Amino acid sequence: MAIELDNSFTVPVPPEQAWAVLLDVERIAPCMPGASVLSVDGDSVEGQVKVKLGPLSLTYKGTAKFVEKDEASHTIVLDASGKETRGAGTASASVNAVLKPGEEAGTTTATIHTSLSVTGRPAQFGRSLLPEISGKLIAQFAENLAAMISADHASETAAPAGEDDSEADSAATADAATTGSAPADAAVAQAPATAPAAVKAPAPKQEESLSAFKFVVVPVLKRVVPVAAVAAGIAVVLRRVLRRGSKG
Repeated sequence: MAIELDNSFTVPVPPEQAWAVLLDVERIAPCMPGASVLSVDGDSVEGQVKVKLGPLSLTYKGTAKFVEKDEASHTIVLDASGKETRGAGTASASVNAVLKPGEEAGTTTATIHTSLSVTGRPAQFGRSLLPEISGKLIAQFAENLAAMISADHASETAAPAGEDDSEADSAATADAATTGSAPADAAVAQAPATAPAAVKAPAPKQEESLSAFKFVVVPVLKRVVPVAAVAAGIAVVLRRVLRRGSKG
């Protein structure tokens, strides 16, 4: 089964910075639920993706290769293919991503077009469910990626502040030595001010597998259950009306 998918997401950095981040596959892989990188060789990446739908658990292992990286236009083209590790199903995709300045200053919007072909059990998802699965997946990836980038930015801004404090401490120590102040004063002067600890960017929360049940079945049930409840209520009312009419 072949299908065309269109998705987009926004990250809180300008295109130039987003470009460098998105090309660091090993670093951003944990942002994608169920994905992991096994090895990187130039523009080729070997990895695997775990998918779970209720009792159905699938693991795909395959290779992705950058076939185009145009920094001038911020365009990335990626071809990927994989096979089930415990089945005969296959998956292949051609992904075209374009980075452009977002609506807000200092942000980037990535537009992604994917030509996807799957065989085997995942084809049971159907054309109506695959777009919703991909949309939810991209949304979670973007959320994790934005959190990682924000943490990195906080770490970078905290480091200079610590350096400034260290310079101020050195100057205070030199002044104390020159003026020959009392030992207590010198100790106070030499005591380094408490510098703010550098914020270490936490690793994105890695889910063991892409749970299609959570992404698709649960939202569908949330939409269907209220409708079913209303329909059941109408049926009960009509039944009572018909009973009264028959008695009359």
